[in-house]
Amino acid sequence: MKILALGAHPDDVEIYCFGTLLAYKALGHEIAWAVATDGSPKGAAPDMAATRKAEATAGGALAGVTPIFLGFQDGALGQEQALVATLEALYATEKPDLIITHPPEDYHPDHRALSVAALDAGRFRVPVLYADTLNGTGFTPQYWVDISAHMATKQAAIRCHVSQRPERFVDSATTLNHLRSLQCNAGGEGAYAECFRFDPHAPFSDVRNLLPPSPEVKPLVRW
Repeated sequence: MKILALGAHPDDVEIYCFGTLLAYKALGHEIAWAVATDGSPKGAAPDMAATRKAEATAGGALAGVTPIFLGFQDGALGQEQALVATLEALYATEKPDLIITHPPEDYHPDHRALSVAALDAGRFRVPVLYADTLNGTGFTPQYWVDISAHMATKQAAIRCHVSQRPERFVDSATTLNHLRSLQCNAGGEGAYAECFRFDPHAPFSDVRNLLPPSPEVKPLVRW
């Protein structure tokens, strides 16, 4: 099986679903991801796009992946008429069995635009799974993936994005992923999970058989 993650910005995959991609890889599946924008919004330093591409490449190397860079401008995805066609071409080349990307209600307009385009480009060919939001705000999870064995590598991948003051995202992701593990009553020391939601769309009604194992749900202690 091949999993293709789509991030709007060069560090999004690392923040939201890097642990799950490593879990897929550990199970013998193929992983890939694409970065929609160059990470260089209007008014940024002239070398910002090159810097962020180098940082994303370093993060991808920790998973044995070279990210695919689609090259749209940071902050302008909602204005890109070519986005769906670009994703259709990407899907035709990569032939994924599952897409992971941002949810359509996410806080960032680039995230929302990519989410809608990812679903439109997939049409009836590939299911689209939505990853968590920043700090879990407004997100109702359906599926949890145990990433405890991969959390240290995820943290290291986020830290590759030096230009983005990465410790704030390391702290945020570490706290959220521990909370998501606690939601399964599995959250002891060193326990972490990423969570996801799937909105059924024809002809796909369920994707649970496509996901890595969830944290082991421990019985509640009776007081």
